[in-house]
Amino acid sequence: MTQEPKIYNFMGIRKIAIALSVLAILASIVSLAVNGLKLGLDFTGGTQIEVGFDKPADLNVIRSVLANEGLESPVAVLFGSDSDVLIRTQGSMQDGAVLHIDDELAKLGENVSVKAVEKAPGDKEGYAQQLIVSNITPERLQQTEIFTNSQYGNILFEASDADTAVIVQRTLDNIYTQYLLSRLSSESNSTAELRRSEFVGPQIGEELRDQGGLAVICALLGVMLYVAVRFQWKFSVGAVVGLIHDVIIVLGIFSIFQLDFDLTVLAAVLAVIGYSINDTIVVFDRVRDNFRILRKSPAEEVINYSLTQTLERTILTSLTTLLTLFMLYIFGGELIGGFALALIIGIVVGTYSTVYIATGMLMSLHISKEDLMPPVKEGEGAEFEQMP
Repeated sequence: MTQEPKIYNFMGIRKIAIALSVLAILASIVSLAVNGLKLGLDFTGGTQIEVGFDKPADLNVIRSVLANEGLESPVAVLFGSDSDVLIRTQGSMQDGAVLHIDDELAKLGENVSVKAVEKAPGDKEGYAQQLIVSNITPERLQQTEIFTNSQYGNILFEASDADTAVIVQRTLDNIYTQYLLSRLSSESNSTAELRRSEFVGPQIGEELRDQGGLAVICALLGVMLYVAVRFQWKFSVGAVVGLIHDVIIVLGIFSIFQLDFDLTVLAAVLAVIGYSINDTIVVFDRVRDNFRILRKSPAEEVINYSLTQTLERTILTSLTTLLTLFMLYIFGGELIGGFALALIIGIVVGTYSTVYIATGMLMSLHISKEDLMPPVKEGEGAEFEQMP
């Protein structure tokens, strides 16, 4: 006597699961509205430099130097090897130089400070930038030691209304980067060498953010269209609701815990959409087939049977993928940590949403075998009735 396979009653607790999901989504939306995302350099703009040391780099010392310099949200991570460090800060190296200059100018008077940093006038060939220093005359500024350092190259002092224009030969970005390298070298007892430096402007960062959001929306619309054509519109709604659920919760967790959100994390969110819909399509395909086989069974029984049939495949696929991602998160370094973490969260949430959100929506939309029956062409029914 063959024993009937055990069928798990997934849909029996779907209301509880949906209630938990609603709470998680509300918490995520509130956090996103109040705290927002902690956007990384890719979206906010800023400076990124790669520094090579002749000894293994001490990240604690490097981070301490960066914090003392007053740079905005500085980050230092190993890059490629234990002697290569990637330094990122929201803002430019120029900001650090202006902070140093302002500290010195404050000694000359309470209202003396750098008012603006501009490109050098066109008639000053060979000069890079000009600083507008407020509330001081060129004569008095020339008598101080602030701009006597040769690091600025040649310097011109010109009156500008009540202020003074200080025109320098070298850019503040270049000057401060060299200063920072010397600080890192002295503090770490190692020679620091600049490998690469790049600046991402705020406008470029804003474009990347907008294009990233558009990519997520286009992916959801593409999935909705595909599932509607491949299956039926109720399946399409279930799939997209599940994917929106996954995206909001992943973003919400990054917002609640204020984890860095950069382009790698955005790529992980898009990958989560792909992974989750793949799992959902497998379940939906089995649901469709079982509706045609189990014609007299109610929808809840058909869906529970389909989920039970695909359960082993779902668990094994998720576990093997998570195992790889955990190794990547632990040993992959800080640069790829956000990507791995977003995928870990997304796969866990995506597996859950396939079972309780996407298929739960089918129950809420009252899916039935009639929804999956192909339309009968005119005349076909009469032909079948005349057959013996």
